[in-house]
Amino acid sequence: MKRIIFLLTLVIIITGCNHKNQFSVSGVIKDSKTKHIYLNKLDVDTPILIDSAKISRKGSFRFKVKATGPDFYQLGFSTTNFITLLAEPGERINLLFNGKDLFENYSVKGSAGSEKLQVLDLFLAETKRKLDSLSTLYTKASHEPGFDVRGPILDAEFKDLVKAQRKNNIVFIINNINSLASIKALYQKINPQTYVLYDQHDLQYLKIVSDSLTRRYPNSKQVQALARDFKKELNQMLFSQIEQLSKNLPNTVLDPDLVNIAGRRVSLSSLKGKYVLLTFWSVQSRDCIEENLQLKEFYKLYNKKGFEIYQINLDENEELWRAAVRFDELPWINTREDNPKDPKNALLFNVKTLPANYLFDKESKIIASNLHGKELQLKLDQLFNK
Repeated sequence: MKRIIFLLTLVIIITGCNHKNQFSVSGVIKDSKTKHIYLNKLDVDTPILIDSAKISRKGSFRFKVKATGPDFYQLGFSTTNFITLLAEPGERINLLFNGKDLFENYSVKGSAGSEKLQVLDLFLAETKRKLDSLSTLYTKASHEPGFDVRGPILDAEFKDLVKAQRKNNIVFIINNINSLASIKALYQKINPQTYVLYDQHDLQYLKIVSDSLTRRYPNSKQVQALARDFKKELNQMLFSQIEQLSKNLPNTVLDPDLVNIAGRRVSLSSLKGKYVLLTFWSVQSRDCIEENLQLKEFYKLYNKKGFEIYQINLDENEELWRAAVRFDELPWINTREDNPKDPKNALLFNVKTLPANYLFDKESKIIASNLHGKELQLKLDQLFNK
């Protein structure tokens, strides 16, 4: 008897362990004429086929999937007829499809993340239907009398729907900050050109979700991609702000004109005709020192091809700066703020952390900002090895 109890306990333990490393998906498709259904795993945004299942005569199917954490999957017949699941190890997902178009009418149980995705998708689908209807009415009204009155009303309704969709996604993100489902809320689109979160201030939600999920799922490819995207979007926003500033202010404002290590004043605009990397640094920053050593390698490769570096130091101690330039044998244009206690150039370029940089084209226009390491190398290679 004891042996039987021991064996039963062992089976339960083993079964329990197996459930922790896999999830199952079972379902029924009513009136299906298709013989197979496919399961793809999303590698960030690329579907990778991992399994297929035969659909029985009664319309049933089943998958068992090994998994180490929550992730996104696509279940469907094709690249245009599928639903998205957010599955976790241990889940037993049950699905019921009521039509040949899987997305249109289905129910899901046994997966909290998948249920959240369905709520998001259905709300957006309804918004799209209403927007399409309004667009049709607007086009029709534009050819009828009274459009000067009817047109603005329809336009206002359209904008209100877009705002309501954005508000819905923001509320969803706040309420599901620790779920990967919030990633989908960030990237939903009203149409191929327009994100639901379209406002520049919505970048804050990208950061909130990225920070929260990075702490919770640091090894997730989806979360790592989100963190990279946030950094990219932040840099792009900073670049846009600087670009706008340069348009609204006299050209000389964003043209550093500082004394180099030899005592001669050099302006950034004097380098027109070259690609110039304007960098801000401090001797007291280890990251800056390490980047300088890497920049020396880039300088050797591209300087003779038309690449220059204009570097601005922010240290108050001038001798410390001079010693560092000599010690590391920095070969480019080395300058420092006229008054490091009031670093006007760093303020104009909105420098928040060091090292910081801006890449200018041959016409002295900013084409990139805060590119470091491999990203900078790829950009320079693109410019000089076309």
